[in-house]
Amino acid sequence: MNRTQPLVLGIESSCDETGVGIVRGTTLLTNTVSSSMDEHVRFGGVIPEIASRAHLDAFVPTLEQALSDAGVALDDVDAIAVTSGPGLAGALMVGVCAAKALAVATGKPLYAINHLVAHVGVGLLDGAGGGRHNGTAPQLLENLGALLVSGGHTEILRINSITDDVQLLGSTIDDAAGEAYDKVARILGLGYPGGPAIDKVARTGNPKSIRFPRGLSQPKYMGTAEEPGRHRYDWSFSGLKTAVARCVEQFEARGEEIPVADIAAAFQEAVVDIISSKAVLACREHGIKDVLLGGGVAANSRLRELTGQRCASAGIRLHVPPLDLCTDNGAMVAALGAQLVMAGVEPSGIRFAPDSSMPVTSVSLLA
Repeated sequence: MNRTQPLVLGIESSCDETGVGIVRGTTLLTNTVSSSMDEHVRFGGVIPEIASRAHLDAFVPTLEQALSDAGVALDDVDAIAVTSGPGLAGALMVGVCAAKALAVATGKPLYAINHLVAHVGVGLLDGAGGGRHNGTAPQLLENLGALLVSGGHTEILRINSITDDVQLLGSTIDDAAGEAYDKVARILGLGYPGGPAIDKVARTGNPKSIRFPRGLSQPKYMGTAEEPGRHRYDWSFSGLKTAVARCVEQFEARGEEIPVADIAAAFQEAVVDIISSKAVLACREHGIKDVLLGGGVAANSRLRELTGQRCASAGIRLHVPPLDLCTDNGAMVAALGAQLVMAGVEPSGIRFAPDSSMPVTSVSLLA
């Protein structure tokens, strides 16, 4: 197996995107994604059974398209990588079973990897999110961190080693930011998915019109640098969602028109304000000088803008992947798989089971 520039095929099926990506070392060859999002819109959220069936229908065509676009055959591949968790159990099972079948049929080594760490891995591809800064690849930089913001996760990480040493500094204790966006969009009648809808409407609203709460920002939770509070780097968005609901109810009770754009803008400002401020705080207090922004909500324009401003003010370099690499995709799985191969990590074999609650500190499953 080529361990210097391995050709790796990555498979992603943790939620509603069927993704197959192919990389050679740190070079992206193709990123093919089939989304079932349209099938979930009328339900206002992802339905696990529908997502699983969609993965079954989409996998083979997506695989064939990816191989064709990359101009390679399965025999050319050095290794296969697959998301083994976290995610929806049934959806993960489809991707894992497909990957195991391919590994058995081709005799290629199989790596079971962490979906969240893969969001970091995609930023290490050449040209992805400042993939090289002043000629130095981010994975070789010291003091590297990652801010992951998605529909199911909001976390700040310290990346001591992308292949075997990821430290969780802070996370949401209830709703993830993406979940809060979806729930608030439903309250405001903006439909699903909520992230893009609120981001668009918020551009015409006044973010200062309403002051919504910033969860876990009170002194009792924050503490000090010398004596950190229990939730110094953690987030909470459930109270914010409730505050938006109460605000809408008050306008309705008074018989007034609901200022949707203003509420959306104020809500979004509350989310990105607390995410960016706590992330930068964690980075400053842990000596992190480079941060990779990943996850579906990383596509949010205001989050990118404010996080960029605050990182610049703190002397921190922010690396943001292209929009199509922020959401779930196979390229990120292949990218992390390639890092594992190049680091000499042994493959996982085929006896592992998908883990829907796989912790972010577990980069891959060992044989």
